[in-house]
Amino acid sequence: MGQRVLVTAGAGGIGLAIARGFAAIGAQVFVVDINQVALERLAKESANIHCGTCDLSDRADIERMVPEAIAKLGGLDVLVNNAGIAGPTRAVADLDPDDWEAVMRINLNCTFNVTRLAIPHLKQSKAASIINMSSAAGRFGYANRSAYSTSKWGLIGFTKTLALELGAYGIRANAILPGGVAGERVEKVLAARAQISGRTLEQERTAALAMQSIKAFVEPTEIAALAVFLASDAARSISGQLLPIDNDQFTTS
Repeated sequence: MGQRVLVTAGAGGIGLAIARGFAAIGAQVFVVDINQVALERLAKESANIHCGTCDLSDRADIERMVPEAIAKLGGLDVLVNNAGIAGPTRAVADLDPDDWEAVMRINLNCTFNVTRLAIPHLKQSKAASIINMSSAAGRFGYANRSAYSTSKWGLIGFTKTLALELGAYGIRANAILPGGVAGERVEKVLAARAQISGRTLEQERTAALAMQSIKAFVEPTEIAALAVFLASDAARSISGQLLPIDNDQFTTS
């Protein structure tokens, strides 16, 4: 498709699957992450994938990285704001304010800063698209996950606003809302829940899957396929939308 794509936090998990998904269709992809070892390994996979390090919690480092990424790509057509951290599993009354602020720096502030710097370049594209990675936590309240849930709800408002502001330039903005995604992160979340509840890890896994119609976690490659679709011409009339990919999650308790 010849797209030029920037993916934040793309050296592992969902971001890695998205980077590979775009590279597989011929896009030039710039992956930014803080994990230098993972980036070096990824850069060897495909001539279509370019990598750079960045501390996405640091605004100055973002301001250095974005121009470098776009210069390497020769422009920008697709921005995938994938960076995010889970934060602690703890009740609001017990939550360390520093932990709260750490989640907001990555999940919200990083997304804002990368996007504001990318917009002038996206305006020069003939088919620009912004994809923000929210979560099922952007649809429900989550006990003991206030920082994460709040940040993911915030991304919904940010996405809707971007769609309104940028539609006149032909730039589309959408949010993907994954449910439980197979991998290391969901295992850590389940383990933290088990520690609080006193239940076993398997009991927590069963309880999590009971909240959705299809009893399985989402695969990162499925989310990547959705991202590739949203950035394609087939989705040129889709903007301002929130797309759950969560095996029909219907509650959190």
